[in-house]
Amino acid sequence: MKLDYRKIIYSKLKKAGKKPLTFKELLRSCRGKGFEFEKFTKAVDKMKKNGEIIEDKFGIRLVDPKKFVKCEVVRLNKTYGFVKNLDTDEEIFVVGKYLKGAMPHDIVLVRTFKGEGACTEGEVMSIVEENFAKFTGELVSEFGVLKIVPDMLSKYAMTFENPMRLELHEGDKVVAQVTKRGNRHSEHVCEIVSSYGSSMKASACAMSVLEVNGLTPVFPSEVIFEARKVSDYSRIKEEIPNRLDLRDKPIFTIDGADTKDIDDAISVERTKTGYLLGVHIADVSHYVQPKSQLDNEAFKRGTSVYYANRVIPMLPKELSNGICSLNPNEDRLAFSCLCELDKQGNITDYKFAKTVIRSRVKGVYSEINSLLAGSDDAELKEKYAEVSDQLPIIKELADILYKNKKNRGCPELETSESKLIINDEDICVGVERRTRGRSEEIIEDFMLVANECAARFGMDNNLPFVYRIHEEPSDEKLESLREALVKLNVQYKLGEKACPGDMSEILKAAKGTDIDLIMNNIVLRSMSKARYSTEPVGHFGLALEDYAHFTSPIRRYPDLTIHRIMSAFLSGSSAEECATKFNKFVYASADQSTKTELTAMQVERSCEDCYKAEYMNAHIGEEFDGTVVSAVEFGLFIALPNTCEGLLHTDNMPDGEYVCDDMVSLKNLTNGMEYRVGDPIRVKVINANVNSGKIDFALADED
Repeated sequence: MKLDYRKIIYSKLKKAGKKPLTFKELLRSCRGKGFEFEKFTKAVDKMKKNGEIIEDKFGIRLVDPKKFVKCEVVRLNKTYGFVKNLDTDEEIFVVGKYLKGAMPHDIVLVRTFKGEGACTEGEVMSIVEENFAKFTGELVSEFGVLKIVPDMLSKYAMTFENPMRLELHEGDKVVAQVTKRGNRHSEHVCEIVSSYGSSMKASACAMSVLEVNGLTPVFPSEVIFEARKVSDYSRIKEEIPNRLDLRDKPIFTIDGADTKDIDDAISVERTKTGYLLGVHIADVSHYVQPKSQLDNEAFKRGTSVYYANRVIPMLPKELSNGICSLNPNEDRLAFSCLCELDKQGNITDYKFAKTVIRSRVKGVYSEINSLLAGSDDAELKEKYAEVSDQLPIIKELADILYKNKKNRGCPELETSESKLIINDEDICVGVERRTRGRSEEIIEDFMLVANECAARFGMDNNLPFVYRIHEEPSDEKLESLREALVKLNVQYKLGEKACPGDMSEILKAAKGTDIDLIMNNIVLRSMSKARYSTEPVGHFGLALEDYAHFTSPIRRYPDLTIHRIMSAFLSGSSAEECATKFNKFVYASADQSTKTELTAMQVERSCEDCYKAEYMNAHIGEEFDGTVVSAVEFGLFIALPNTCEGLLHTDNMPDGEYVCDDMVSLKNLTNGMEYRVGDPIRVKVINANVNSGKIDFALADED
């Protein structure tokens, strides 16, 4: 008779109740006629992996779903980490000693409990599924022996092996791989797989961050071969009879001066009833076919990653900078959104069509801004002669759209974007606040219209789709926002459920005051994270009921996804046929696109921090005027006008006992001095660690 080992194990553990059984005790109780040890151990391992049982130092026991949750390790620090509940997406704080040596993206079983703060805390009970574990670190010398200090896993130096016999030096930035797990991060056995040279160089640190996250500018040879094969410019001419020909229209692009992957162009006409807005997007789906080598690689990457002065593209340059790029005076295949708006800027009708276009000019943001401001530069006027008649109409429509956005209560969040200046030696020699002009805002608002139309297209035709969604803030985040507003003495109106207009009013009240920047940060923290979904729940941050990402298929996979579905429908496939073909695909695309976007954001932020620290390292001892942006128990975080941020630790402040009031203020109980978010403060740079991307300040010397 064939034994059901899972059923036997479950029965024995249930009978044991709350008392865990050691492996030997469980084995002894399960033995019987026809028992096979190998099948028994496989059943135990499978039940562990499925999260049905756990094993700790006390033994093996059944998992109580009410007490244990299955989670993914999302990020680690040297002394703590965060895991995400796979069912609810809630993040759970885990102290380092309770992590059991779990690595990023491991699947773990967690016992949750209420911690001291508002955040749910947990303890990893078992690791259900191990992830391929790489990490970055810096080499240090301990009594003449090189060891690796991980950047995030542990504060202790770890021994390592060097099987590739890499030339290693103290201070090198390296990537290591765990070869054998211990019960704590410091007990893991690892080997060095890459060395990028001095950790004092931001470029070396950035390269290690890219590698550990599986990002590379290099494409597999088979993907490059396919990209070259499909990049046949002669076939554009063959495709023209199958498309709506818009080459006679005054279409043009507007981008940064150095942009090479130009994926959107615009045209605007005044009509009897209002306006006809054309948003013309590179038809990437024509070249990247489902399940091709190009498609598989694009799905894996999910998005292009931009850092410093570099890009890790989603598609090879043969497409992104070549046949898909809407270069001026060249025929290009496009996917166009032709949207009719009334004189009040409301969408009255829309049409999507496969088109062929010919951009008149490669517009540059700064040049368009000058023309909109009334520049009489003859050279500029000559360059834009073919589209100059459109510029007043473009501005007219854009002004209406901007007014509508404000009227519907769209919160105007101002984020501090940075511009890094990198020299020929790949060293950061300048950091500036990136500013946006009118033309940047115009393009953004026109793209919003096309994205809104795309979402309506998916809903109106009942198609499987990928939407860009932004859900309402959670009750917990709203309560934290209320508490912060009270402490900052900001008057507000917030119901049980916030609406975008409430957020907008809060930001308006703070605009122009000393808490303007801080209020932006606080409101931003109260928001949910935008993500991709197959369900059209709307976009809270844009105050839109319908929204999808249609306008950047060169650099975002969700855009390519809906292009593919819309193309199939427009070519004659019914909604039912599209459902059969794409239902599973949209779920996979939404999930992968969200994950890769999150990774890209974290990588870009980490790399940027390293470059900022490299720049500030050249200014040790110098003093700067800054602003307090948050308060913690151990000090203040200070933002400089150039967007660099650093920590003013209490060790570098006047002696005394400090008390923090929930990220809003830090008070010295000894001398009564209080520091509040929004306060101006003058600081001196005392340290800038390129490897960690951290900057340290002290109070400036008194005159």
